[in-house]
Amino acid sequence: MTMTKKDVMIQYFQWYLPDDGNHWNRVKENAKALADAGFTMIWLPPAYKGSSGIHDVGYGVYDMYDLGEFDQKGTIKTKYGSKDEYLAAIDALHQNGFYVLADMVFNHKMGADGIENVMAEKVNATNRDQIISDPTMIEAWTRFDYNARNNKYSDFKWNASCFDGVDFDDRKDDHAIYQFEGRKWDDGVDDENGNYDYLMGADVDFGNQSVIDEYHRYGKWVKDFTHVDGFRLDALKHIDNSFFKGWLDDLRSSYGETIFTVGEYWSSDLNDLLNYLYKNAHCMSLFDVPLHYRFSQISTANGLMDMADIFADTLVAKRPGNAVTFVENHDTQAGQALQSVVGDWFKPMAYACILLRHEGIPCVFYGDYYGIEQYNVPSYKELIDLMIKLRNDCMDGYRYNYFDSDRMIGWSYEGSDRNHGMVVLFTDETGGHKIMYCGVSHAYQEYMDILHPDKPHVKLDIAGNGEFVVDGGSMAIYVPVEYGSTIQ
Repeated sequence: MTMTKKDVMIQYFQWYLPDDGNHWNRVKENAKALADAGFTMIWLPPAYKGSSGIHDVGYGVYDMYDLGEFDQKGTIKTKYGSKDEYLAAIDALHQNGFYVLADMVFNHKMGADGIENVMAEKVNATNRDQIISDPTMIEAWTRFDYNARNNKYSDFKWNASCFDGVDFDDRKDDHAIYQFEGRKWDDGVDDENGNYDYLMGADVDFGNQSVIDEYHRYGKWVKDFTHVDGFRLDALKHIDNSFFKGWLDDLRSSYGETIFTVGEYWSSDLNDLLNYLYKNAHCMSLFDVPLHYRFSQISTANGLMDMADIFADTLVAKRPGNAVTFVENHDTQAGQALQSVVGDWFKPMAYACILLRHEGIPCVFYGDYYGIEQYNVPSYKELIDLMIKLRNDCMDGYRYNYFDSDRMIGWSYEGSDRNHGMVVLFTDETGGHKIMYCGVSHAYQEYMDILHPDKPHVKLDIAGNGEFVVDGGSMAIYVPVEYGSTIQ
């Protein structure tokens, strides 16, 4: 699949999905409807067995070869379903033209099968380079035997030699970050907390060649066994930044495919993302975390942020070819560690910023598409479906940006012909108007606000200019009446 400017991704899960083992069936059942809505790419949650079994969202990685096939952690199915249901969902997605991304979590493992005695030293939680204890023998949960799988697919067994450290000494019932004696945290990680190699669980040692070899084997097994097309990579800032380029180079060479991949480097600082891309020869895309934070900040700033700077210092502005834009995800939603929600009043505008502009690949969050009942998040499905249709129909031709006000911004497209074109206008304070150019080919044409069709139409002048109106704290999307009347 060759990526195009009209591709749209959906993250097809949120943190609070029911633990019913039925999600893969929902994916299969909804594949056609999602394709009909205009989605072309889908990011599925981690499919392997987690440490808390049926309740694990997928980031407490236990056995990456158990896709819901073996009786481990009290269940055969994962939170999302069985192996066969997962494969059937992928097949249904492929039948409907989707590019399928599997979620890869390589940083850590959890839910070990047994304890090992390991010499270790405590480190300062806010400066992991600072050792704060003498070496001591701890009992670490680092042995992964996978007896129920009985070496099917892989006979690799994880033990203390595969990890740098843990955050618990079972002997003393002590919660602290322990670095194993004779090891060092991986290089090439984020410098937050001195060295941000350690995140959680048993921290994988990317200086261990046997671990690297196993992950290379695993990547090929996933491609061959599940037929996924690409990957979403978790926790990049905690993993040696030389690893994934080699991993992707190996896969791309082996399969002769581009293998689109997007990574999560969680930082609001654009320079962190640019440095990671540079060091890895721009071998993947990254989620535009700075843009997400900009959306969240604007939505809670009570009109005190400069709207004209909405794309300033964002990845999509600097490296659009490597940007996957998003409004929210499973980590930012309410109740999660990185909670940074985008306010309901601004969320439609945020989605306009990623869906109604060509730069980057936009990613729609499941929780926004279907709603999240636990936190009273409404469904934006109708609006998002409309925006995707407009993306496909009305975003050809030249675009004119209007970022000339700190309170009201917008842009317009000429469109491919007289019946197609679009004006987007929104504000974070009182309503107002802005004269915007739609192209001389639209001279004397009438435009309607597709979101508020009962409002008066705007008639363009001989030069293709019109005076477009938007209500306070709101958005308007204008299209030619000839087009808008066909989608009411």
